[in-house]
Amino acid sequence: MLKIDNLTVKVLDKTILENFNLEINDGEIHVLMGPNGAGKSTISKVIMRDLNYEITKGSITYNDKDLLKMNTTEVAREKISLISQSPMEIEGVTNAEMLRTVLNDLNEMPANVLEFNRNLVKICQKLNIPESFIHRDINYNMSGGEKKKNELMHLFVLQPKLVILDEIDSGLDIDALNLVANSLKEYYEENHPSMLIITHQPKLLEILKPDYVHVLKNGKIVQSGDYNLALEIFKNGFGASIMSRNDLHE
Repeated sequence: MLKIDNLTVKVLDKTILENFNLEINDGEIHVLMGPNGAGKSTISKVIMRDLNYEITKGSITYNDKDLLKMNTTEVAREKISLISQSPMEIEGVTNAEMLRTVLNDLNEMPANVLEFNRNLVKICQKLNIPESFIHRDINYNMSGGEKKKNELMHLFVLQPKLVILDEIDSGLDIDALNLVANSLKEYYEENHPSMLIITHQPKLLEILKPDYVHVLKNGKIVQSGDYNLALEIFKNGFGASIMSRNDLHE
């Protein structure tokens, strides 16, 4: 589904990623972990075509399409969605207005507006969020936890096929974190998307059980493994876990 090949990225003449490679197949859950400043969030921003990031080498293909020739709107039309740790606030545009516009653009808007509204109510009930969110401005004057729940509502309505989660668990209390993690698990079980998760926290991974875990350091992947690699990192830190794994291969 997604293939990143020898990608090198710069910001203000500083190299953030260098010869970065990653391949995600349909339905797979991949995790990127690594120290702060390793370049994890850069991946999500480049995929979503943030033009502040300069691509100096490499390619990104998505279902055999050249992602680097697309703008952000075109990437979103490919059903790629990013939920970041600080979702954008948009005053003056309600969730319902935005979702109707996007579904119309994708030619997926139900012919019956009542059906659209009923679906939104069901999703709010599923996520245990107030139905008033439907008519609130997008993330405006919401707490951090409310923003994450609001973004989950968008997720269930728009049903992306590739979901990128950039530290969605950051700043959540235990109840909100459980709700977010279990909602994502339910979304995965219903829709079987591919997922790319960037996180420092164990809870999300305990519930979602990723297929692959990758450690990013100095702009490239230095170690890959299964969920057990994440468990080692949570227990021992990045340095000790990577060294112990390398010793096994020597």
